[in-house]
Amino acid sequence: MDLTVSNVKKTFGTTVALDINTFVIHSGDLLGLVGNNGAGKTTLFRIILDLLKPDSGEAVMSGKVGEEMVSYATSKCEDWKDYTGAYIDNGFLIDYLTPEEYFYFIGKVCGIDRSVVDERLLRFEHFMNGEVLNQNKLIRDLSAGNQQKVGIIGAMINNPQLLILDEPFNFLDPSSQIAIKYILEQYNKETGATILISSHNLTHTIDICSRITLLEHGVILKDYSKEYANLTAEIDAYFRGEAIDTQTASSEIKSLEIHETSTVYVVEGQHTEEHQIPTT
Repeated sequence: MDLTVSNVKKTFGTTVALDINTFVIHSGDLLGLVGNNGAGKTTLFRIILDLLKPDSGEAVMSGKVGEEMVSYATSKCEDWKDYTGAYIDNGFLIDYLTPEEYFYFIGKVCGIDRSVVDERLLRFEHFMNGEVLNQNKLIRDLSAGNQQKVGIIGAMINNPQLLILDEPFNFLDPSSQIAIKYILEQYNKETGATILISSHNLTHTIDICSRITLLEHGVILKDYSKEYANLTAEIDAYFRGEAIDTQTASSEIKSLEIHETSTVYVVEGQHTEEHQIPTT
């Protein structure tokens, strides 16, 4: 699924939380959204998922479903939910259920048989590490890390074409962080799903993502391809408080064409200037 965020603005009082002209995430992207607290990452995710109404603008999912091309504005219909999985925080959990009951509930809502749910849970066996299933515990009685695992797994039960995870590495021990990195990479490669994550863990995010988007005060400051030579150095410099060139990487992504797939990345922010760079 492609995802296009257009003319989205959200304010809380006098504070501008989000101001994005055009932001296109293409089918198959594994995109990492990074920025300091208050940058607008969770606000963007909530608007995409129609959990928060923007002051203006919309998010549109589009792509091929079976033999049909579809386009859904997420604030105007419910159909996109069949192809989407998300975990933002533990408010997504039904904490008076056991993990098994929660997974089967999601399966029932999505029209998935219990036997298929059981089969799909097998891919998460190492990630769960024997601490989630068959514990005779309600979700609310699990550790924060295991609640996080339940939320992530629940978001992936329906094999979504668009997966959104806010801070997926939070509360996880090192082994579980490595496990979820592998799961997300493999799921992206095997299914071509579009995956959006936000994280304060820069190392993990840069490791697995094909694109890194840097938000500052609700505006897209830069948008990097994984192949951008100065990616790690510039990200490190930004979070050390050093000034960075806010045009180069975004301009390169904006004009990037992968001729085999005719993919074009488009990013514009409130303060982004147009730079014409010849394509090769």
